[in-house]
Amino acid sequence: MKHLKVSTLVLALVMSASAITAIAQVTVGGAPMYATKDIIDNAVNSKDHTTLVAAVKAAGLVDTLKGPGPFTVFAPTNAAFAALPAGTVDTLLKPENKPMLTKVLTYHVVAGKMDAAMLKKAVMDGGGKAVLKTVSGGTLTAMAAGSGVTVTDESGGTANVTIADVTQSNGVIHVVDKVLLPK
Repeated sequence: MKHLKVSTLVLALVMSASAITAIAQVTVGGAPMYATKDIIDNAVNSKDHTTLVAAVKAAGLVDTLKGPGPFTVFAPTNAAFAALPAGTVDTLLKPENKPMLTKVLTYHVVAGKMDAAMLKKAVMDGGGKAVLKTVSGGTLTAMAAGSGVTVTDESGGTANVTIADVTQSNGVIHVVDKVLLPK
């Protein structure tokens, strides 16, 4: 009888932990992000990333970001794209500008899965900054900012990581508040 009570208690604790995990699910743009889904399958549900998703589709990068990765994506919000000079997004989305769009988008991607803890460790190990090589061949510089992280592009623009560690089946997304631009 005692064994049955312990087993029941253990089962209840496991179920409670599962429920807490489900409740604690990260949401981005009003949508839950599932660690079992890939970057694209999660991003398409975020109302804050419709411009990014449209750009990824226009650049032909959907299959890449659905691939095994792993990838670390610094994902700009719609507001970040809207802050670009007027007409920039429309110009980038034109078919004749696909190479430029691809370069901008892949500049937001680092090969490998670098969660916030790894990013902060790299910053500490680098004496206050970490230089990250992007898939496009450029570099981003990560630095600590209070309890968070900022990412600076080659043009001197700085983005804040507003939501870190959005775990995906093929990597991790860090939501940023600015579009990062290569030289």
